[in-house]
Amino acid sequence: MVSYMDFTSPDVQFTYDLKNNNFFTKDSRNLINALGIQQLNTLGNTSVLDIYLSRGNVIEPHIHQNASELVYCISGSAVVSLINPFTKELLNLPITPGQVANVPQGWWHYEVAGEDNTHLLAIFDAPVPEFIGGSDLLRLTPASIFAHTYCLNEAMVKETLAPITDTVVIGPPNGCAGGKSADSKGYTGYGMVPGYYNQPAEQAYPSYYAPQYQAQAGPYAPQQRYYSIWER
Repeated sequence: MVSYMDFTSPDVQFTYDLKNNNFFTKDSRNLINALGIQQLNTLGNTSVLDIYLSRGNVIEPHIHQNASELVYCISGSAVVSLINPFTKELLNLPITPGQVANVPQGWWHYEVAGEDNTHLLAIFDAPVPEFIGGSDLLRLTPASIFAHTYCLNEAMVKETLAPITDTVVIGPPNGCAGGKSADSKGYTGYGMVPGYYNQPAEQAYPSYYAPQYQAQAGPYAPQQRYYSIWER
């Protein structure tokens, strides 16, 4: 994108306080502030999401159809998970302060906070990153289509998806009664995997805790194959 900003204009902007543009707030510890060209007219082909999460909270599965995303960990820790559409692999990328994970444009991905006071900065190569959330795909696609396409029980699909009435953005929603909350005592440190509650992470993901991973991995247990960001 070429910038045609008139830098002699009296309206030219060079600074902005992200607290003035809240994108989404779940509660005081889980929120997202945004910066795009609407807020800072000299920004050009870049935009930013300033993300705050407490332990176990999830930026819901989603895609950015118009932008790649670089996730930088400022404090706390997170696992950035993405599906490689070419290899059909789920990649789980743990990041701690000073580390990044890259999500190519249009790839399905999500982020899970590994501890309280996690602060992430998501940087995009577009002036306004577009967002398609998994919650919207699930709630707006007729249950009959899911049932027919995948040979499912339509009544059970409707019942399962009925609680999703809006875009989630940061999950689980407040007051979630469908399972353990993000701060549940049994949470293993890697998001909401059925069957892994109330187990030490070493038991839930034994291969991750092999000695060769301990020095570089941190306290995160991937659901599928482990990829060290130092090997990429």
